[in-house]
Amino acid sequence: MSQTEQELRVELAACYRIFDYLGWAELIYNHITVKLPGDDEHFLINPYGLHYSEVTASNLVKVDINGNIVEPTEYAVNPAGIVIHTAIHAARHDVACIAHTHTDAGMAVACSAEGLRSDNFYSALLTNRVAYHDFEGLTVMDDEKPRLIANMGDKSMLILRNHGLLTCGRSIPEAFYNMWALQRSCEVQVACDATGKPIIPVAQSILDRSEQLMKIQGMGVAAGNLEFKALTRIIDKIDPSYKN
Repeated sequence: MSQTEQELRVELAACYRIFDYLGWAELIYNHITVKLPGDDEHFLINPYGLHYSEVTASNLVKVDINGNIVEPTEYAVNPAGIVIHTAIHAARHDVACIAHTHTDAGMAVACSAEGLRSDNFYSALLTNRVAYHDFEGLTVMDDEKPRLIANMGDKSMLILRNHGLLTCGRSIPEAFYNMWALQRSCEVQVACDATGKPIIPVAQSILDRSEQLMKIQGMGVAAGNLEFKALTRIIDKIDPSYKN
């Protein structure tokens, strides 16, 4: 059963609060969007100027696929967010939700020439699932869109070199979980590198089985659903005002 717009608003607002709870907020910057149900032409984005802890279901901004605000609001939207999200939502009809972060670990790996290695528990499970897009400065120019889409391909995880992390999913929980997995992979890599000690490589035979192993672990449950619900319960205890 498809969700209503109001249900999506509440779920997306909860996602912003979860990102803040996990320490992934960056002042008033970055963005998470979700397409409206049954509608490839409109999506919801955070109001530019609000911290993630201030985002609620009612103050999310509705925009069209060209980035135009389509309903009355006192807020603007982030120009960089509009370029990134309109590009992906227009090109990837399999994607409902997109998230972008500037975490320390994510940016550190994005600045590393080697990118994300497949030598820790989490990154090994992301084998062949991460794409890369070269840095072109602040992402506010429409002419970057074709290169962004070409580099992303059919992947749901993208490391923006010298910049940060981006994930997407068929649902808000899936995009969240993809970000969590990519973020944890980066955190562990940065922590390992900080030791200055040799890193034990993961055998290619294990990396080749990563997708199969993840399917067994998933037990047929849509990716991220259980994790997202657990964190939403935590947010509900802390501050349920996101539902307003």
